[in-house]
Amino acid sequence: MPEKLKVLFLPHPARAEMFYPWGVDVVNAVRATGNDIEVCDYKADLAPQFAGVDVVIDVGGAAGTEEMADLAAGQVRLWQILGTGLDHFEMDIWRSRGIPVANCPGQFSAVALAEHALMMILLLARQYPVSQSNLREGVFYEPLGLELEGKRLVLYGFGASAIELAKRARGFGMRMFAIDIRDVSDEERESLGVEFAGKPEDLDDLLPETDVLSMHLHLNATTRHCVDARRLALLPAHAWLINVARGALVDEAALADALRDGRLAGAGLDVFSTEPPDPGDPLMHLPNVIATPHCSGTTDGTSRKRSGAAASNVERIAAGLEPLYRVDNIPLE
Repeated sequence: MPEKLKVLFLPHPARAEMFYPWGVDVVNAVRATGNDIEVCDYKADLAPQFAGVDVVIDVGGAAGTEEMADLAAGQVRLWQILGTGLDHFEMDIWRSRGIPVANCPGQFSAVALAEHALMMILLLARQYPVSQSNLREGVFYEPLGLELEGKRLVLYGFGASAIELAKRARGFGMRMFAIDIRDVSDEERESLGVEFAGKPEDLDDLLPETDVLSMHLHLNATTRHCVDARRLALLPAHAWLINVARGALVDEAALADALRDGRLAGAGLDVFSTEPPDPGDPLMHLPNVIATPHCSGTTDGTSRKRSGAAASNVERIAAGLEPLYRVDNIPLE
């Protein structure tokens, strides 16, 4: 018989009152496994809340603190991050305390990110900001929209969200090209309608013929500003850049200059290097930018899928099994 575990859920510390749907889905999913779960009260003493806890579910990796890691050390058998990226998580602290860590990788938010990226492509194609200005001013039958059929979409990073975008863009008749550090098999490429799959060193050759460059990478020391002023200059002036991954993948100052000077036609941005961005950030005011507040993954489906993945790992720990989606190298006892 699996043992009954005590689980502690850490909502986002800055938005602890925004409990729906993320917190509700987590609590319901864990309780459905027969295990106990409590929601952390950041205003109360943390020590008694961590007493006897077996698994911690951290809403996005940003809720955990060094004090919590100290309280968890020696007793918590899994620190489950309810998100994909680890750029807000101090892994070295958890590793030094011997606390195993897992995340909810890209497949659990892939559909949401792909739909959002496609929405941004469509809004740029139909010059949405200009159309709204025209509507308010009574100017009808303008602006001129662009059709997506035949346009070249370069997917920089070919993981779960890029694959889901490829499936959807194929329905619009777009031509797709993929760049990733992994080897993409001919079978996978052909099944998705991807004309070319190369490595990062091939990107520069693709950019001059690119209509849409969509970012689908994790942020790390290697990928930070991987799209810089030099690479932006390789894109044709009619191209659009889409980023639903991480803001710092792109040199935002160089991007703003290119958009302002007409060296790039448009950008769809859901993520920024600093969040929220400064109100004076030029990317917030350019008419050829579609901007949203890091909400591409914020859907009912993502919440349910991530909560289900976290609950499954709670069940695995209760059964003495290795959790899925480990992101550390600490051996479980």
